[in-house]
Amino acid sequence: MKKKSLYQYIAPNILAMVGMSCYILADTFFIATSQGTNGITALNLALPIYGLIFAIGSMIGTGSAIRYTLAKATDQQEAKKYFSNALIWDAIVSVIFIAAGLFFPGQVMRVMGADAVIEAIGIPYIRIVLCFTPFFMMNYAFTAFVRNDNAPHIAMAATLLSSLFNIVFDYIFMFPLGMGMTGAALATAVSPIVSILICMVHYLSPKSSVSFHLMVPSVKMLISSCSLGVVAFVGEIASAVTTMVFNFVLLALDGNTAVAAYGVIANTALVGTAIFNGVSQGLQPLASEAHAKGEAEEKKKILTKSVLTGIVLTVVLIGGVWIFAPQITDVFNSEHSEQLAAYAVPGIRIYFAGFFAAAINIIFAGFLSATDHAKESSIVAITRGIVAIIAFALILPKFLGITGVWLAFPASEVLTLFVALVISKKN
Repeated sequence: MKKKSLYQYIAPNILAMVGMSCYILADTFFIATSQGTNGITALNLALPIYGLIFAIGSMIGTGSAIRYTLAKATDQQEAKKYFSNALIWDAIVSVIFIAAGLFFPGQVMRVMGADAVIEAIGIPYIRIVLCFTPFFMMNYAFTAFVRNDNAPHIAMAATLLSSLFNIVFDYIFMFPLGMGMTGAALATAVSPIVSILICMVHYLSPKSSVSFHLMVPSVKMLISSCSLGVVAFVGEIASAVTTMVFNFVLLALDGNTAVAAYGVIANTALVGTAIFNGVSQGLQPLASEAHAKGEAEEKKKILTKSVLTGIVLTVVLIGGVWIFAPQITDVFNSEHSEQLAAYAVPGIRIYFAGFFAAAINIIFAGFLSATDHAKESSIVAITRGIVAIIAFALILPKFLGITGVWLAFPASEVLTLFVALVISKKN
């Protein structure tokens, strides 16, 4: 493997994933400016719903794209069905979310922990997000298949330009047009449509080996794809589960201000997670191809270089956050709340320390998934994204208060790293 080949996949994916996370930051900034602390709280309570939508879309789309790459080496006709199957199942699953957005948006916000004030602010936002679920989900399939069909730069362009659209129209809808939370939701909801249209440049070109055909949706293909998409699912759902659990714990500890402080930390952490998801997704096409060809030494090189890349990026990320924690907090603290700053500044430093272990865990789980180790990748992903983080989030605050909430992420990632090392030795 030429060194530049791996980085030609990793670099565009990091840029794409960071760009994707930036629109959440833009939402947070504009909502904080327009709606203050209550707006951030409403957004943070809605984020788990985002996470669930993204997780299902990512599991179906990324898993199907991996199956497509693995199947190409042996059965071209079977491989071509995975794209259509993914899009059809995205549409089917979306019906549940659309119904919730049309008929039960208030109930959804209350389930997330909103009081009457936050519910009123959040209803317009959550209704629009839920009604545009098909586009959020399908976008994962469109970009994953473009990337795996040897066009990673188009996938990067689609993600970056759709994120830029979101940021620009966040401002236009919320301020010149005065649409508030509704405007923020509309900008976010339309952005995946922009991404899909850009991906169509590849699908309509002669270089594309992927196309859509109407077919009876296959449950067998869906299950097969989702078994390899668990890492992608947990990568997305982890932030949703963490946010939801942390929200409830923080509401019990100190109410809406603590949740708003966590909103600053969680939304900033999305950028960190995006960087390492970018490395994980970038290595996937090459690792899958090497696995399909039985090139064990090639796979080892890909994993080693990917992990080393992640470690270097981790040092830069944590160093930057440690130095600029007050400035990062100030960006989202439009009301200059001293209490919010007192929670968020030390909190963001403690929380980001977890990326020392998280970087390796995310990359290793992605590698296992790409090389058809569905069971092992699922163990790593579920340990870090659900089991460990929930356990520490419920236990540590009982002894350390709010500091225990911030420590839950580093603690869960260190535990997961031990699990990953055990799996690595066995494989």
